Amino acid sequence: MKPGGAVATSYAQRVSIFTKIINRELPGRFVYEDDDVVAFLTIEPMTQGHTLVVPRAEIDHWQNVDPALFGRVMSVSQLIGKAVCRAFSTQRAGMIIAGLEVPHLHIHVFPTRSLSDFGFANVDRNPSPGSLDEAQAKIRAALAQLA
Repeated sequence: MKPGGAVATSYAQRVSIFTKIINRELPGRFVYEDDDVVAFLTIEPMTQGHTLVVPRAEIDHWQNVDPALFGRVMSVSQLIGKAVCRAFSTQRAGMIIAGLEVPHLHIHVFPTRSLSDFGFANVDRNPSPGSLDEAQAKIRAALAQLA
């Protein structure tokens, strides 16, 4: 306990797992980065190509984000949506803001063919590294074509 009754917290308790990925303290398969927003593959995809769009700033609730930054997050989400559609030959990309798993704003963007793709209960909890690498390469190639 710190003076004044404050509870000491470690670095690991203060930052989200996404901040650790963004800071390269944990591995991540990045497909997009700019000064404010990154996008990387989730390790438990609902469909191949399931990407998380995350602001670098650690903000818990989407309702609390600065409107300009939220606009940037949504703009990048739209770009990633176009890329996953191109990369995985789908007409639609799903987008979810769940806000329950990690206390750091993130947008789930994934190629979809039906409503059944929207189930977190159906995620692949053990995707092969090769499958994730392939998805990363396809999305990066699609982003390059869209540029």
